[in-house]
Amino acid sequence: MQCTDELEHSRKPTGRTSCWCCDPCPAGCTAHMHLSLFLALSLFSSVCSHSQTCKTHNGKPPPKHVPHPVLCLDMRRVVRQSKFRHVFGQAVKNDQCYDDIRVSRVTWDSAFCAVNPKFVAIIIEASGGGAFLVLPLHKTGRIDKAYPTVCGHTGPVLDIDWCPHNDQVIASGSEDCTVMVWQIPENGLVSSMSEPVVVLEGHSKRVGIITWHPTARNVLLSAGCDNQIIIWNVGTGEAMITLEDMHPDVIYNVCWNRNGSLICTACKDKSVRVIDPRKETLISEREKAHEGARPMRAIFLSDGNILTTGFSRMSERQLALWNTANMEEPMTVNEMDTSNGVLLPFYDPDTNVVYLCGKGDSSIRYFEITEEAPYVHFLNTFATKEPQRGMGYMPKRGLDVNKCEIARFFKLHERKCEPVVMTVPRKSDLFQDDLYPDTAGPDPALEAEDWFDGKNGEPILISLKNGYVPGKNRDLKVVKKNILDNKASKNTENSTPKSEAKLEEILKEIKSLKDLVSSQEKRIIKLEEQMSKIAI
Repeated sequence: MQCTDELEHSRKPTGRTSCWCCDPCPAGCTAHMHLSLFLALSLFSSVCSHSQTCKTHNGKPPPKHVPHPVLCLDMRRVVRQSKFRHVFGQAVKNDQCYDDIRVSRVTWDSAFCAVNPKFVAIIIEASGGGAFLVLPLHKTGRIDKAYPTVCGHTGPVLDIDWCPHNDQVIASGSEDCTVMVWQIPENGLVSSMSEPVVVLEGHSKRVGIITWHPTARNVLLSAGCDNQIIIWNVGTGEAMITLEDMHPDVIYNVCWNRNGSLICTACKDKSVRVIDPRKETLISEREKAHEGARPMRAIFLSDGNILTTGFSRMSERQLALWNTANMEEPMTVNEMDTSNGVLLPFYDPDTNVVYLCGKGDSSIRYFEITEEAPYVHFLNTFATKEPQRGMGYMPKRGLDVNKCEIARFFKLHERKCEPVVMTVPRKSDLFQDDLYPDTAGPDPALEAEDWFDGKNGEPILISLKNGYVPGKNRDLKVVKKNILDNKASKNTENSTPKSEAKLEEILKEIKSLKDLVSSQEKRIIKLEEQMSKIAI
C-alpha cells in the first residue's frame, strides 16, 4: 500500500505497523525527517495525536492509513506574540551626545539624571557644595567647563526631578538636608543660578529621594535618611504631611501610583509597604520581599500591582511582581544574574514595558508585563561596552512618533551623557496607534489644595498623533503666599503695574480700531448703493 502523505512520505512502505511517535507510521513508510524538525517536535509531549489509537499503544489494529504526526500535531506557537518583541536600542552618534561632563561620584543609588521634552538635567561634581547642569536638549557636543550650573546647595545633590506639569520647574534634594525648587528660564541658563524659588526645610538628615505628584499641581514628596517622608505644598512652602514612624531604617525609594492616591516604598529593613499618605495609614506590607542585603526598588504599575527589584540570599538579582491585595506570595519572581549593581526600573504605563538599568552595568534589559501568567516576559537586552553611572528617562510626550520611538534613555558615562533610542521597526510611515495610546499630558487634574482635601484625579491624557507641541508654561500657582512673586526679580515686580496699564491701553486701541472698521464698512455700503444707481 502506497502512503498518501506526499509532503512527508516519498518512499515505498516497508510493512511496519507501529506508531510514528514510536517508529515509522502505520502505513509503513520510511519518512526521513530533518534533524532540526525532529528536535522541534520532541519539545511537544509524546502523546499520540492520531484520530484512532494505534496497535503499539493498546493492541488495537491500526487504521488503513493514519496521517503523519507533522500534520496531526497542534501547531501551538512556541514564541509568544508581542508587538514589542523586536524592540531594539541604538545609541546616537557622537556629535549628538553631551561631552565633557563631570558626572557626580557621590555614593548614592539615584539616577543622577532627569529629562523632559525641553531639558536634560545632570548631577555633576562641584567643589564647595552641590550642583547640577541643565542643558536644552539641542545643546549637544562638548559642554564648556564654564557653562552655568544650578548651584544653590551647600552639600552634594543626591536626587533631581522635573515637575510633570511645568517643564521649567525642577526640584533637588541634597546632603545639606534641604529640598530646593528651581525655575529654569525658557531658553536655558545664561548665568549660574544660586537662588531657588522655594527652599523646603524639614528633614534632619540628607534628602535622597525627590518625586512630584503625578496629577496634582505643586505637590512634592521628599524622603530622607532620617527615615521620614514629607509631602509639601510647593506653592506655600509648607510641609502638609509628615510620615515619621512607618520606616525603621533608610528608605531606598518611593513611588506614587497612577492617580497619586497611594505610595509604595522600599526600605532597608527589606520590607515593601503600600501607604495612604493622607490618612497616614499602612495599607499593606511585605517583609523580606527580597532576602538579599543590597538595596531594593519598588514601583507601582498602571493596574495597581507592584514591581520590585532586589537581591536573593545568594546575591542573585531578582525581579518580582506583587498583588497589593495579597502580598503573602509574589505573582512571579525572575532571577537574572549575580551582578551587584542596583537595578533601577523605568516603567512605561502606556505599553506596560519595564526597563531595568543596573548601576555599573553596560546593558538595559526590558520586559513586558501582561495579565496572564507568567506575567513578566523578557523582551531583549540593549548592551554597550561602557558601564552606566546613571540614567535619565524621557516622558512619552518627548518622543519622536514619526520614527516609532517608544523610549529614550540618557545614559551617563564618567565624562559624557549618551542618548539611547528604543524603536519598534515598522514599514509604514503612518501614525502607529497601537504603539502610542493616549498618554499623560502636562496639565494637572487637581490643584494642591484639592488633593490635600482628599480628592483624586486620573491623569489628563493627550494624543501624540500630530506630535507633542509644548505649550507656554506658567509660573508655579500659589493660593496663599505667592513665593514666586517674592523671589522674582525686582524688575519683574516693578514691571507688573506698567504691563497692566499697557494692556489696558492696547485693549482701548483695539476697540477704537473695531469702531473705525465698522464705520468704514457702512460708508462702503452707501458708496456701493450710489454707484449702482448711477450705473442704472
